Amino acid sequence: MTDQHTVLPITIETMRADVAAMLHEDPTEILDDDNLMEWGLDSMRAMSLAARWRKAGAQIEFADMAAEPTLAHWWDVINRHHI
Repeated sequence: MTDQHTVLPITIETMRADVAAMLHEDPTEILDDDNLMEWGLDSMRAMSLAARWRKAGAQIEFADMAAEPTLAHWWDVINRHHI
């Protein structure tokens, strides 16, 4: 029997660090429910983040991210698709 669960190499904290680095901000300042577009995250950077996280095994698309631009929502989307 094989284990169906895999561990993603990303966490909400690594996502926060990626966003913060892209925005040249301190990760501790960015809260889970902050609107990241208000922090200055534009669509090109969001697409870049989505591509990076997909390479790490996450299932997330730019449309998911644009619908609600918060770390909490993005992490929820990733976890919803991950077994």
